[in-house]
Amino acid sequence: MFESLTQRLSGLFSRLTGGAGRLTEDSVKEAVREVKRALLEADVSLEVARAFTDAVKERAIGREGLEGVTHAQQFVKIVHDELKGLMGGETKGIEFDPSGTTVIMMVGLQGSGKTTTCGKLALWLRRKHKKNPMLVAADVQRPAAIEQLKVLGKSIDVPVHFEKGGRPPAICARAVEQARKQGCDTVILDTAGRLHIDEPLMEELAAVKREAKPSLTYLVADAMTGQDAVKSSAAFHERLTLSGVVLTKLDGDARGGAALSIRHVTGCPVVFVGVGEKLDAIDLFHPERMAGRILGMGDIVSLVEDAQEKIDKQEAQRVAERMFVKGFNLDDMLSQLEQVQRMGSLKDLVKKLPGQLADALGEEELDDKALARQKAILQSMTPFERLNPEEIHAQRRQRIARGSGTSLNDVNELLKSFKLMRKQMKELKGTLMGRMGARQMEKRKEKILKEMKKGRIPGLPGM
Repeated sequence: MFESLTQRLSGLFSRLTGGAGRLTEDSVKEAVREVKRALLEADVSLEVARAFTDAVKERAIGREGLEGVTHAQQFVKIVHDELKGLMGGETKGIEFDPSGTTVIMMVGLQGSGKTTTCGKLALWLRRKHKKNPMLVAADVQRPAAIEQLKVLGKSIDVPVHFEKGGRPPAICARAVEQARKQGCDTVILDTAGRLHIDEPLMEELAAVKREAKPSLTYLVADAMTGQDAVKSSAAFHERLTLSGVVLTKLDGDARGGAALSIRHVTGCPVVFVGVGEKLDAIDLFHPERMAGRILGMGDIVSLVEDAQEKIDKQEAQRVAERMFVKGFNLDDMLSQLEQVQRMGSLKDLVKKLPGQLADALGEEELDDKALARQKAILQSMTPFERLNPEEIHAQRRQRIARGSGTSLNDVNELLKSFKLMRKQMKELKGTLMGRMGARQMEKRKEKILKEMKKGRIPGLPGM
């Protein structure tokens, strides 16, 4: 998402110059033209691009420089703040109904990913907010939608209310009553969609809203349709008064113009974004973090949140202690690979790093399949072999390669990487002991272990 925009902007700011300690009109106008061109190429509407660049120009011209801050950095800050404002300013979470049952009506065109998004949202509500959701199949025109929702509900252990035939408004109203009786505190209505917006569709949705009285109405829009997603958002909002928008397929949209335009055109915030096909691939939309990613600043906050949620803290602590105190073995290497895999795709992780770090790692060199091969090799080893890597001779290596479905060269490369990692750790430990002395080092190790047991991993001197 936003790849083309990020690439266009990355080289712009370094060329920005100004005189007499302030941003000059000429330099700002040149930069603003480039920003506007980049926005249009990212499929942002002309109206939005013009309003955005006018606001940037007004804030930037004549702005006094700050000590230690370059003109480029100053301009980046202005663009960042305006991008954040354009996308809604603050993160818009779900406002739960104080009555105890929050009803969420999901609307959208056919093919936007609405039914799948209902399942994703139900799982998100249960994991993030400990809610007890119910899914409602209200698309009686398309039997496949009912079956799809039933399968999704079963896979995430969420009840699904469905009826054969009947009017969708009445089905939704009965489902809300049933949810209250069953103790479900959130109800997600999967309403009908069409290939285009028409009057019968809108009338049906308006009737559902009148009879089911939803707390929130979310439009599910396909980000890959670009400005069509913006137009459909405006049409749905005019008729139904939307609470927010869920943008799907952002992982497949390199331009990202829809996310930048929707808030400005409709006044509705983007609340959630779909970032993959898996049922846990949905996130709250954070305008500030997204602005940082567009400008190549990365999204370290989201990366840390992912780590906190998916990494086993006790296992990470155990490996850290072993690496520093007892030495590193192949069991620890396997544990590290599994922890990394829980974080998701390597390329997706790198995209959350600041531009320079991401470039240094080289996205084209990252291969999740290579990670899977390494894991298979380690799992094909016996516990004895993982604890005693030096005992893995040629015959054992051939057996490990056959058992893991890899080549002998793959096994040799993994063991070579392991030896290099262990050597670097030993050198680090030796350097520290040389600086501190053996007795001091032992005291330092004891102190570090105490800190780790409290849940902290302190910095080591000399690193």
